[in-house]
Formats: sequence, structure tokens, C-alpha cells
Amino acid sequence: MIRSSGKAKKSRLIEILAGLYPGAGTDLSYNSTFQLLVAVMLSAQCTDRQVNKITGKLFEKYRDPEDFARLEEEDLAEEIKGVGLYRNKSRNIVKASRLLVDNHHSRVPQNRDDLEALPGVGRKTANVVLNVAFHAPVMPVDTHVFRVSHRLGLSAGKTPEAVEKDLEEIIPPDLMGTMHHCLILHGRRVCRARSPLCGECRLAELCPEHRSKVLTPGRNPEARSQNE
Repeated sequence: MIRSSGKAKKSRLIEILAGLYPGAGTDLSYNSTFQLLVAVMLSAQCTDRQVNKITGKLFEKYRDPEDFARLEEEDLAEEIKGVGLYRNKSRNIVKASRLLVDNHHSRVPQNRDDLEALPGVGRKTANVVLNVAFHAPVMPVDTHVFRVSHRLGLSAGKTPEAVEKDLEEIIPPDLMGTMHHCLILHGRRVCRARSPLCGECRLAELCPEHRSKVLTPGRNPEARSQNE
């Protein structure tokens, strides 16, 4: 159980984060839920900027599941060579598109089980689609969300699923979508994996990681950061 004081501090951290990044949202470019799904699948181990460079041309040629379902895996692989693991991603996107056409009337499912049944779609990818496209109160956990949540004391979970559960318990449902992106932005801009900018952080006074660093001179908590 979370003590009331601890819960109040977490609520305050969430409130400040929301104020620091008003209107935070995904940087991925897309024109439909299906295109969002493809973009998120491509984004694994790749920057959003690079994905947008690829999809900017890709989505002009192929727009919907039917278009992608007609492709051969080798042909799509040539189109997405700029992203990591492009051959595996090509295979999964083509297979997922064919399943959407055959089993879901070419529509992206609105539930996690059906999403995760698609090739190449894990829990985080499913949660991003549910969160961004369908505004579901779920929390996708990537390396930024995992790291920032630990440093701020929002979660001590040892797995992404455990962190996801902790965050969903303390973040109001109507803030879930925004807070996912706030945590990512804070991780990219301030609470970086290496050399976090604690001196510039508006959350430093409430951050247990920063406090322990101040109280223990010479300690280097970044050296043991997880999922970096």
C-alpha cells in the first residue's frame, strides 16, 4: 500500500510533469490508426524522426491494410531499409496486414488481446495504439518511461509490466495519454540516461534519486540505471 504522503508526492510529480509539457503527444506522423500501428512497429530500436522519414514516402504509396497485404516481404523491406531490423519488421507488417484484412475487416482491433495476436505487436506496441488512437487509460512503458519512473520514485517495478501497473494506479485515467508522452519528453530532454540535467530539473526537490545523490557525494546512480 502507498502511504498517503507518498501518494501525495507522486500526485504532485504528475501534476508538475503535466504542466511542463502541455499538449504532449506522439512525434510519429500518421493519417489513420493503421498507419499509426505501422509507424509504432517500425519505431522499435529506431528514432521517431527516422521513422517519419521512412513513412513520409511509404504512406504516399501504401495507405491501408489492403495495400500492405498485397506486398511481398522483400519489396516492403526495400522501402524501409532505413530502420533497424527492417527485414523482420517487413515480414511482420505484411503478415499483420493480411490478418487485419482476413480477420478484422481491415480495421485495427481496439483490444490488447487481438492487437498482441498480430505478428510483431507486443504489449508496448499494443498499449501505444490503445493509448494514442483509442484514448484507452493504459500506460505504454518504454526505456524512458521505465527510467524516469524509477528515478522519480513513481515505481520500483522490476519489469515494464510492473511499472505499467504502478503508473496506472496513480495516474488519473484522463491524464494517461498525456502523461505517457510527458515521461518520454522528460526522459529525452532532462532526465537523460547518461548525465541527467538535475540542475535544470523542475522536479529535483521531489526526486528521491536526486536527493540520494545530494546526500551521498560521489555516488553515481546513472551507472546502474536499468534499461539504458
